[in-house]
Amino acid sequence: MPVLLSVLWIFFVCYKDPTPSTSNPGKKYKYGASKRKESEMLQKQKLRWLLVGGFFFISLGGWILHVRIHPPLDLAANSVPFVAGLIGFTAVTAMFLSRKTLAYAYVINGMLVIIGTITMTHYSVAKLPEEITFTSLIFRTLFPDILILFTNFMLGKALFELEMLKTEETGVRKGRFFRYPNTGWWLVHLAALSGVYLAGHLFWT
Repeated sequence: MPVLLSVLWIFFVCYKDPTPSTSNPGKKYKYGASKRKESEMLQKQKLRWLLVGGFFFISLGGWILHVRIHPPLDLAANSVPFVAGLIGFTAVTAMFLSRKTLAYAYVINGMLVIIGTITMTHYSVAKLPEEITFTSLIFRTLFPDILILFTNFMLGKALFELEMLKTEETGVRKGRFFRYPNTGWWLVHLAALSGVYLAGHLFWT
């Protein structure tokens, strides 16, 4: 409850009225353009808050689900995803609220998703059901939890893309699928970190 209240407090403190002043609209055509811009900014602000809310709730829900299944007090290794999930729905959510820290939130969230995907895939492979069927792979592994992580990543990317919409970087990013901040950049990191994790598991355990 204190954590939830802290996050809500951050929401209210960081919130600013997105509607600009129209006390001096100037010429008629400028006033019309100004009103359209105000409407676009207001719509963008609403979408941002909806995405931030969705990000917060999906992160919180995934964290609660993980704590229920893997209590951190039962096993020391469970404390790592406990802390990672805690950072996700508190600090990362707050960082998505500011343009200054949005890029950092985008990277941190993506890395948390990659680490969670790799570790949960490893756990699922190590604990495969005795009878391997399509149904057992879907319902008796951590596949649903991984889908929650993917949703978390997509919401974070949507927030990043919404803020970077129609900027000077838009044209530069075209044709650079494997460069930051495009999706290919994340696929490269997923493959690289999976390789490092696999090598560590094979040679150091």
